[in-house]
Amino acid sequence: MIGLWIDAAALVGGFAVLVFGADRFVLGSASIARHLGISALVVGLAIVGFGTSAPEMLVSSIAAWHGNTGLAVGNAIGSNIANIGLIMGFSALLMPVTIHSRALRREIPLLLTTCLLAYGLSLDLRLDYVDGSVLLAGLIMFLLWLVWQGRQTPIDDPLAEEVESELPPITSLPKSWFWIFFGLAGLLLGSRVVVWAAVELAHHFGVSDLIIGLTIVALGTSLPELAASLASILRKEDDLAIGNIIGSNMFNILAVYSIPTLIHPHWLEKEVVERDFPWMLGFTVALFLLGLGWRNPGRIGRLGGLLLLTGFCAYQYLLYFPVDLGSILHLLNQKS
Repeated sequence: MIGLWIDAAALVGGFAVLVFGADRFVLGSASIARHLGISALVVGLAIVGFGTSAPEMLVSSIAAWHGNTGLAVGNAIGSNIANIGLIMGFSALLMPVTIHSRALRREIPLLLTTCLLAYGLSLDLRLDYVDGSVLLAGLIMFLLWLVWQGRQTPIDDPLAEEVESELPPITSLPKSWFWIFFGLAGLLLGSRVVVWAAVELAHHFGVSDLIIGLTIVALGTSLPELAASLASILRKEDDLAIGNIIGSNMFNILAVYSIPTLIHPHWLEKEVVERDFPWMLGFTVALFLLGLGWRNPGRIGRLGGLLLLTGFCAYQYLLYFPVDLGSILHLLNQKS
């Protein structure tokens, strides 16, 4: 029992170091980018988005390096589900979210296409260097597209205005570099502790690395997105809130899901394709339908938020208490 509490405390401490490290890394990176004259929107979309996804990237990479590929895969898919189901659902329940930015309306279909690509590559239950390279190439193209979009988006676009107001302050170059290296050290340390503690907890509870990755680790590494989205919602910066989620999910699929594959090609558990990917695609389709808007701005109201949050809770329940549909259908047939 003492060992269980030690592992739990280590996991919480690791998450705290991860969140702080990510915050300092983003602060330093964004400051240096602005020193180089990069536009605020490009910094917000690309650099800050990449930085807030750094916890997921490092946790999954370290997990794959140590052979815990289930944890790495679960972290990527589980974070996407948590971002839409938990964070977006809770945010919309707290205060309805309206999407005005034209840039975001282009990103939502792109996110759905990216998720479908990853699902297609995973159908054979094998992730190898080719699959990882395809997704990594997609990451490079996505980053280039973000830079292009940042330059093309009008300065009066709601997203551009919200990003400009929320960027970290510019600090001196020496201080910026210090925060980058300090933040990176925190990310590395926190990631290592999280992976170790998560694996130990999985052994304690007798569940797979995949389940721990889909639940506890995915929730913990999504804390930066949760904090950023809730803060944006409370300041009525709806476009920035949903932009954080869309960007994070893109990075999760193109980087968090692909980099561990390049480190350690592996076989997938069949549940990933039969259970987890369909849930992730379902949440992404729900975001597409609720948030896109055709003639009017997309809007995710409290009812939509409740549906997303209920779906997230149902998914978490099914992970630990799976429902055997075959047995249920057989029982119904017997009664009929």
